[in-house]
Amino acid sequence: MKGRMALTAELVARCERNEPDPGPVAGHREFGDEDYAAAADRLLAIAPPGPTWIFAYGSLIWKPAVHTTDHRRATAHGWHRAFCLRLRRYRGSPQQPGLMMGLKRGGTCVGMIHRLADAERRQSLIQLLEREVGNDAHVTGVRWINVRTDSGLVRALAFWAEPQGLPEWVDVPLDEVARILARACGHVGSGAAYLYHTVARLDELGIRDRNLWRLQHLVAHEIKRLHLPDPADDHSVESATAPSSLPESLPDEVILDR
Repeated sequence: MKGRMALTAELVARCERNEPDPGPVAGHREFGDEDYAAAADRLLAIAPPGPTWIFAYGSLIWKPAVHTTDHRRATAHGWHRAFCLRLRRYRGSPQQPGLMMGLKRGGTCVGMIHRLADAERRQSLIQLLEREVGNDAHVTGVRWINVRTDSGLVRALAFWAEPQGLPEWVDVPLDEVARILARACGHVGSGAAYLYHTVARLDELGIRDRNLWRLQHLVAHEIKRLHLPDPADDHSVESATAPSSLPESLPDEVILDR
């Protein structure tokens, strides 16, 4: 792809800090092993025949976290990426909430689909649910959607696709998203790191999401404004650093209060 990322590993490193895990919010019933198994069984019961595909548009692109046997570029029409999930844990804190990506209605989202190993699909789906969701309300955003590939139309499972009744599901202008991601950090890492890994991997795959590309410029500018009062001190924009230079903390696109 043409053009280098403005958001670099050096800039992201300025956002990282040690944060304690605040733990789940009191009063919320969280899933146990039986709940995850039951949720996986419900989703598989309505799965299309044939292979089980997972639609990846954020961290699942660069770290699927389960055994997969095939990968294809895919386009979800009628959905778009957005930083719309408010986090007070993982990549945010109660004092400095963060944002993670979900799928919102409208537009187009180009990502990847990963095929779960046939013999392991139930266990792999349980693992993905354990990573991505924490309760019944979260599962309302796990749904089968149509995606277009070079081989035709495929039904794939998407996470965080318009969950129902979550106060943490928000609409935030892009400039405000940048301000939040440049500041938010939780016990697994910063929001800036999540954005960096996602945009860098999309770029490697030849996928340029216009909003994410603009966002990484905005976040880079905000980090420099916060940490580099003298712009002459910053040389990181001149050297685009490979995504592997940062730790790939998990979980990522997830979780509100697990």
